[in-house]
Amino acid sequence: MMLRLGIDVGGTNTDAVLVDGAGAVLAAHKAPTTADPLDGISAAIQAVSRGADLSRIRQAMLGTTHSANAIIQRLGLGRVAVLRLAAPSSLAVSPGADWPDDLRDSVITEGGYEYDGRVIADLDEEAIRRFTTEAQKAGTVAVSCAFSPANFEHELRAAEILAEELGEDFPISLSHRVGTLGLLERENATILNAALQGVAKAVVDGLDNALASHGIDAASYITQNDGTLMTSAHALAMPVLSLASGPTNSMRGACSLAGLADAIVVDVGGTSTDIGILVDGFPRESAAAVYVGGVRTNFRMPDLISMGLGGGTIVRPDVTGVTVGPDSVGYRVTSDALVSGGSTLTLSDISVAGGRLQDFGDASAVDDLDPATVDRALSWVDEQLAAHCERMKASRRPMPLLAVGGGAHLVSERVSGASEVIRPRHYEVANAFGAAISEASGTVDRVYQYGSSSREECLEAARAEALASAVEAGADPDQTRITSVVEVPMTYVPGGGCRVQVKAAGPLGG
Repeated sequence: MMLRLGIDVGGTNTDAVLVDGAGAVLAAHKAPTTADPLDGISAAIQAVSRGADLSRIRQAMLGTTHSANAIIQRLGLGRVAVLRLAAPSSLAVSPGADWPDDLRDSVITEGGYEYDGRVIADLDEEAIRRFTTEAQKAGTVAVSCAFSPANFEHELRAAEILAEELGEDFPISLSHRVGTLGLLERENATILNAALQGVAKAVVDGLDNALASHGIDAASYITQNDGTLMTSAHALAMPVLSLASGPTNSMRGACSLAGLADAIVVDVGGTSTDIGILVDGFPRESAAAVYVGGVRTNFRMPDLISMGLGGGTIVRPDVTGVTVGPDSVGYRVTSDALVSGGSTLTLSDISVAGGRLQDFGDASAVDDLDPATVDRALSWVDEQLAAHCERMKASRRPMPLLAVGGGAHLVSERVSGASEVIRPRHYEVANAFGAAISEASGTVDRVYQYGSSSREECLEAARAEALASAVEAGADPDQTRITSVVEVPMTYVPGGGCRVQVKAAGPLGG
């Protein structure tokens, strides 16, 4: 039977699982993330594959914070040449206006469409050819076009011209493949995607090299923001789609481990906690614009609340009670916490003293803690989790709460607004398990004109494209199905325009 390898690299821990074809966990590994995360990946692979028949490991899935950290820290991002096809309608705000000047060069040229797909201006092909000089200097290109979700012919033609001038292998990101309605947000998301090309290559090469070094010949996949997978080749072209894959891995893993399709998921790590909602087995997507590293974007991201609460969060007693976080010792919790022989009071120490965490370090190291400090810190944790879980719910109806992650011990047995608190088996490595059992998916988010074509024809075209996109991402063509269809009529816009969102998903092909 074929085996799957799932790996998730977080800011505190690197987790890995080996899963058989039936979804049973054969081996699991959790260890502090290393200074070089790729070293931790290699060590995790070695730990879970020890004693296994390596020839049976045919698929490897990775979720990582590499891309998100690169944006937040402004490290490893490539320079981007930005081409906007929208003149003369959008000259007031330049592309990437809120980006550092040293990361982008931009040009606005004639082209683009109205909301109903009508041409604003003919495409200036000579201007695009002149633009290739700047593109060559930058090393990668982001192309955006006014209302490309309604008509993306100009983006495709621009890509053809750029490929003719720069070569077929030159990295080009097109906005209609990245974001949705909203030119500036979609353009920002496309710039991010282009800037992450080098980071994505390092991640994919690191995974493939680690697998090869252990003698594992497996197809490699990267997890996406929506809890599904994409091939490594797809990840190289669309790295922005993996920015929030860590929390969604945990949510999908929690869903499968607990056998629930609808629940609140609280993923507690060493540094932070992510809270989300599962709907029909998939994370609920955010309907609002998303800020990534201070940049406003609109590509698909999970609807999450993140907070500075984890096993390594620092606790400081003071005259008014206690101050908890938001700073954390992170992966150093195994050396810096009191129960680990260190000198820093953390929430892991509080959890040990309060009886929530067992078999971690030397419990006698917290015997002298003031009971009032322990009670106040745990009360703060309980209040924060209850308040944020209530914010995530769409109704007042109690829902089951799935507590996962290495810091799940901090979640009380009873949480206000939750019908029950469940810690499924292997909850500590739910993120890696979620990566291992994920499916591949494809999405369409586009404006269709029901006035020019029938509604049925438009929806059928969207379904067909979503299915084809899922297969391109690695799904088995024979088992791929449509998982959701959402229509949002553009009520106040003439022409019968409607925003159609279709998602398809399926298990990986052999």
